[in-house]
Order: sequence, then C-alpha cells, then structure tokens
Amino acid sequence: MRIVRFSPGPDSGLGTDPLFGVLEDDNQITVISGDPIYHGVTKTGAKVELSSVRLLAPVIPRSKVVCVGKNYAEHAKEMGGRAPAEPIIFIKPNTTVIGPGDTIVWPSIAPTIDYEAELAIVIGRLCKDVPRERVKDVIFGYTVANDVTCREIQKSDGQWTRAKSFDTFCPIGPWIETDFIPGTQRIYSKVNEEARQNGTLSDMIFSVEDIVVFISQAMTLLPGDIIITGTPAGIGPMSERGTVTVGVEGIGELTNKVSAKP
Repeated sequence: MRIVRFSPGPDSGLGTDPLFGVLEDDNQITVISGDPIYHGVTKTGAKVELSSVRLLAPVIPRSKVVCVGKNYAEHAKEMGGRAPAEPIIFIKPNTTVIGPGDTIVWPSIAPTIDYEAELAIVIGRLCKDVPRERVKDVIFGYTVANDVTCREIQKSDGQWTRAKSFDTFCPIGPWIETDFIPGTQRIYSKVNEEARQNGTLSDMIFSVEDIVVFISQAMTLLPGDIIITGTPAGIGPMSERGTVTVGVEGIGELTNKVSAKP
C-alpha cells in the first residue's frame, strides 16, 4: 500500500489543508481520515486524481531523522575510510525535511552540495530496545530520502551535523510503501537526468534489523521518526538550478529542484 500526503487542488472540494491518502493502481488517491501512522488506514470514500494534487513529504517527523553513515563498503572507501565495525549514527533536525518537487536551497556558506540516495525507514510506534525479532512490528513502511550534504563543511568540522542539517537538506518521498521488503532492490541517483549512483540494498553493511536494534538501544524512537540507512558509492555535487533524482526500486523516485547559489 502506498501512503501519500498531499495538498488538494482548489477545485477538489476537499479544503486546503494537507491530507493523507492511499495511491491506488489507477493513479487515483483514496482519502484517509487522519494520520495513518497514529490512527490506522481508514478510507473515507473520497477520491482525487494523482495528477490534480501536489504531493508533500509523506511524513514530517515530530522528533528526529536518524541517519546511518558509511553503510556501503564502496562508499566508505570513496570517503577515505574503512567500513565501520558498527553503525555510525547522527541526527538531522526535522526542519531539513521537504517533499517531492520542492527546492533544495543552496546555503550561502556552502561551496558545493552533494546528493546521497538512501532508503528511509518510517517508524510506526513508540519503541526502545527493540529485539531483532520485533523490528518489523515497529516499522510503518519505507520511503526514499536524499541526505544532502555540504562536503566542505563536513570535512572542516570533523563531524557531520552542521554539514547535513541545513533547511531543505532531507527531501523524502514520494510516498510511504507499507508492503516493501528490503532485499536486492536497486538504489540510484541522477543529476539533471544523468546517472550517478547505482547500487543495491543488499550491499548495505548493516541491515534494517541491525540498524533499528542498534539505534533503539540508544534512544527512544517515536511514531513518524525516520531512519535513513546510508548511501552507495558515487556521491558527488549537484548543479545549481538543476534537478536531482533519487530512487529505490519497488518504492519509487523522488525528484527535487536545486536553487541557484546565493
């Protein structure tokens, strides 16, 4: 099931506030009553065409975006290091989150900004110290994320938070796929339609189960929290006034515009 969050069109008769819905096979959206992460999926019967609405970030974390670094061996190598012995984690604030078609804003202090295609886990319930056999129970679904990064600031700071936490630096979408099972699916990116990254989820050093167990040992995860799981090799800069697309086979593609340099 594909869960979308969207802004209805002015002639839809559905008001102007963001709504949730289920994207059906015929590209119609069946409207859901309330937030499905908190209230379950209750269809109202109202329908709207996908082409007539604006898709939004499918979830805005009330708490945090937890990120995993160097989770693909070839990416760790291209960053000048070895694969880590256990997950490396850091946090992005929820003010980094934007949705499909939104613009990634180039910070005035950033010489360059890089793309990083990532699989994103959407947490569905409050949890702490999750045992491996219960990881699936706490996951609502999966979406696609772009862990935008200013590489120069990352290197100069010696840690990653500031370089990855500018507003608009975590595009997610286009929807949440609740039936997705991570395996050998392709993960990729494109800049101005030119292929850049091309990996598979099976290349991850630490699996989804490894990641959720590890993170939940340190912090309580809340409904709507997002965990992004690392990026394959092939990172590089975006171009001003261009587009960047990140995708995961079996979920979909997320495309964003990039602003001009200030």
